[in-house]
Amino acid sequence: MTINQPKPKFLKDYLPPVYLIDKVDLQFDLFDDHTIVTSNLACRMNPNANQNNASFEANGEGLELISLKIDGELCSTSDYSTTGESLEIRKAPDQFLLEVVTKIYPHQNLSLEGLYKSGNMFCTQCEAEGFRKITYFPDRPDVMAKYSTKIIADKDKYPVLLSNGNLDSKGVLKGNRHWVQWVDPFEKPSYLFALVAGDLSYIEDQFITCSQKNVTLRIYVEKENIDKCDHAMLSLKQSMKWDEDVYGREYDLDMFMIVAVND
Repeated sequence: MTINQPKPKFLKDYLPPVYLIDKVDLQFDLFDDHTIVTSNLACRMNPNANQNNASFEANGEGLELISLKIDGELCSTSDYSTTGESLEIRKAPDQFLLEVVTKIYPHQNLSLEGLYKSGNMFCTQCEAEGFRKITYFPDRPDVMAKYSTKIIADKDKYPVLLSNGNLDSKGVLKGNRHWVQWVDPFEKPSYLFALVAGDLSYIEDQFITCSQKNVTLRIYVEKENIDKCDHAMLSLKQSMKWDEDVYGREYDLDMFMIVAVND
């Protein structure tokens, strides 16, 4: 078996990204044997890149590309090329909306990177370069974007659907499926993206910030571990108070969630 050795990266070789991503809208259709990921990226040329008529390049590993659209128009195969590690759109516009639909197989993903099945749950691990195993994306820490995430799944098998940011909306669909929409109002790199779907229990508490904002605190675990969370909740509240006292850092979302599972 051949093992691909990681290649060293040096600061002297750094170049700024040619394109920046302002917004990422994701939709995950979760099924037991596959997942359909629809990604809408608001792309624009980086003014610091100093390149004209440049190609848009994105990382991707183990992805099955279903469709590719620019500003709503389906791309022909002559407009782009893919390899086992990248997507390149030749002569991309300076600013455009890119829709990428991919099919992935989390239950076969044994790398524990990207989106994978852990027991009966879906989990993600995107640090440091795992997001490229979910969808095509310039998977580097200097591409910062705002994310919204819609998760669709069977409501009995996966009653809990979590991602980054604040809970925006939720609903029920035909076929015993339901959906949840999360919106993160703050820019972040792709390696901080997170998603969990499964049958979990949680304990809940509240934290009042220094500006009197009420933050909901939740710790999610498998049902047999629900009686082991009290110390973790106490530690969380003390650490949030410490951040305020020492650094003047107030938590900025409506909810703080921790997921701790056996695997």
